[in-house]
Amino acid sequence: MSTQHPAPSTRHPGLAGAAGQAGYTFVEMLVVATILVVLASAILPLAKVTSQRMREAELRRALREMRTAIDKYKDAADTGQIGSLEIKAGSENYPPDLDTLVEGVAAANDATGRKLKYLRKIPTDPMTRSDEWGMRSYQDKPDSTRWGGQNVFDVYTRFDGKALDGTKYRDW
Repeated sequence: MSTQHPAPSTRHPGLAGAAGQAGYTFVEMLVVATILVVLASAILPLAKVTSQRMREAELRRALREMRTAIDKYKDAADTGQIGSLEIKAGSENYPPDLDTLVEGVAAANDATGRKLKYLRKIPTDPMTRSDEWGMRSYQDKPDSTRWGGQNVFDVYTRFDGKALDGTKYRDW
């Protein structure tokens, strides 16, 4: 009887344990690192755009809030709800400044001293991170960069950058 022996292995018995261990080679680590760099380079611009988009939405909200308050003040002045002593001559019934919208004005024909308030506080400009806003009076030219000081007809940001849609923030 002849016994057949298995074919001799080309592996060395001492290396069988090392080859069987799980681990990453340098090439695998390099591929993973490259993939992470590519993903990070795609995510960072997206995060920057998302942040800018959020600040733009906050700017639109703040401008809308102040412009609505200015309009409500004017409507109240036009309909006689604001005491005549509170309205300056030549103001065209617009508020004299933004602080007036926060502090309030005396209601007409009200002996209790009740004040009509239009803003809780002046919003912070998300672009400049300040509560200083550019203002236009009714008498100013539409493209004026200086406030005439007679009244507050409109507000705008003082930030000189461009929005994602290509328009200037000052023109919003």
